[in-house]
Amino acid sequence: MSDEKTVRNLGESRLIEVVEEIIHKVTGKTLIRDDSFFFNLKNSLPSKDNGEYFTVLNSDMFVSTTDAPPQMNHYQMGNKAVVMNVSDVIVKGAEPKGIIISLGIPKDMILESFKNLVRGIVDRCKKLDLDYIGGDINETREIIVNPTVFGFQEKTKIIHRKGVQPEDLLVSNGKFGLTGVGFDVLLKKKGNLNNFQSYQRSIMSVLEPGNVGREAIILAENGLANASIDSSDGLVRSLKELMLSNPNIGFEIEFNNELIDEEALNYSKEFKSFLEDMVFNAGEEFIHLFTMSEENYNLTLENFKNQGIRLFKIGKAISEEKLYFIKDGIKNELKVSGFEHFK
Repeated sequence: MSDEKTVRNLGESRLIEVVEEIIHKVTGKTLIRDDSFFFNLKNSLPSKDNGEYFTVLNSDMFVSTTDAPPQMNHYQMGNKAVVMNVSDVIVKGAEPKGIIISLGIPKDMILESFKNLVRGIVDRCKKLDLDYIGGDINETREIIVNPTVFGFQEKTKIIHRKGVQPEDLLVSNGKFGLTGVGFDVLLKKKGNLNNFQSYQRSIMSVLEPGNVGREAIILAENGLANASIDSSDGLVRSLKELMLSNPNIGFEIEFNNELIDEEALNYSKEFKSFLEDMVFNAGEEFIHLFTMSEENYNLTLENFKNQGIRLFKIGKAISEEKLYFIKDGIKNELKVSGFEHFK
């Protein structure tokens, strides 16, 4: 049966052809066959703009033993590997344009599983209008997907981590807690996932995250944000990273409905789970955090709601190197947690 073939039956050259066949079937495009990869900037930069443009790149490795829950299939692995890299490019205000991917796969991997991994990558690239231009394939003991995503943005429009001002509003383009619920169900609960129908959004936020949003690109193009960061290492750790880039700055977070997704609130009540931990430390939300003046926040809501922009006011920057959250009128200090490899 062809479905039982493993990648060792084909070899590297044939596997590259399999990748190219899937890319061509889904997108109508082909890989670049050369020693290096080339990307035409003609349609990527404004033709009448004299600004100085930077290439914005990100490379985050997806490793199956540390990044894939047991319930995650190969299609979802490929899909998520693209999302986690694209998110870090978009949050800087850059439009992702191309992707290069190095794949590490075990020699006993079933061929159909390999195809599904590639389909997950290519389908997500197509949704994002992202050119998959090439990469590498090697034999490894586990599945490794190592993309490099790149885009372009004018130097003065890139939203860096550095730039937070005291009294800036802290805003996000999503609510927190879904991945906390998702990880709790996938890694700690036993039984069929169908038993958790009320929490499917949470489960899928881990297995197959959706669109990361384009708020950062709109804010960058209009100079409305002072700083930004992706929250994939957890809200608290991401804010700590902002603090490291902005000395003498800290944050106060309002622990309310602007911050917390209703599904996480319901789950914490039903299963007596610690809501604060799910909201502050779960990670992998791919929610974008921005700091901006209150004036710019109001301007954004007034002028760009028709573009589908979503922003939630979740706190503010303070002139103290501390992290606090305010719950029921009581200020509590937050200690840094979140996900970190090797710990």
